[in-house]
Amino acid sequence: MLKASVIVSTYNKPDWLEKVLIGYKVQDTSNFELIIADDGSREETQRLIQKYQKDFPVDLIHVWHEDNGYQRQKILNDAIVKSNHEYIIFSDGDCIPRNDFVSKHLQLAEKGRFLSGGYCKLPMETSKYINEEHIISQHCFDVKWLEKIEKVHWKNKLKLGAKGKEKLYNFFTPTNPTFNNCNSSAWKEDLLKINGYDERMQYGGPDRELGERLENASVRGKQIRYSTICMHLDHSRGYENKESWERNFAIRKEVKEKKLTWTKFGIKK
Repeated sequence: MLKASVIVSTYNKPDWLEKVLIGYKVQDTSNFELIIADDGSREETQRLIQKYQKDFPVDLIHVWHEDNGYQRQKILNDAIVKSNHEYIIFSDGDCIPRNDFVSKHLQLAEKGRFLSGGYCKLPMETSKYINEEHIISQHCFDVKWLEKIEKVHWKNKLKLGAKGKEKLYNFFTPTNPTFNNCNSSAWKEDLLKINGYDERMQYGGPDRELGERLENASVRGKQIRYSTICMHLDHSRGYENKESWERNFAIRKEVKEKKLTWTKFGIKK
């Protein structure tokens, strides 16, 4: 039976991470381990994870390194190496998974492909309002419930209302399948084959770059944006800057032009 290692990245946002942990605690499958890839958070995050480790339904693993600025790609590579299963699902510490999130990824996994999901973005007010009960009951994935709190975007309505029609919607969506940090998955052997994430990359497209190297290695993307649902909690992006975008764009341009599959700045140095 296929099992997954779910890798969730985080950095100093324990209030959001706790909501995410609750989401994984109520998954409809136990065929996974949960790895928190922590880019140097303070002790509050460690205490939160230790609290949940006491009665979490699956293995909950904390992979951490010291805070030395934005090094998300490095901690993700560390988590890939330490993962124990052949299939890896990636998401973020601000994305609450619906209770079938993991099982859908496992169900749709296909050799020679990576899976490309999306998210339903929430405003800050709703992000703060959602609590443990709303996640356990799955009310926060119900359009009618959300409409009592906010004006729900039509894209979110479409995703949340796609049950039973996911395959059709995934087929006809004009959005190309790309590797997305909040909701994508791949075989561990394929990730190792391209040497994981390029650790030179800062904020602005590092996951897309990894997906582009997978494509160059003949691992094609498969669209699942209407099948695997997660709610993206709002947050600021203080780490975003023009220089990182320009540097990342140059790396991605070289990957595209030279059809690169391997990065010298990944898992193996």
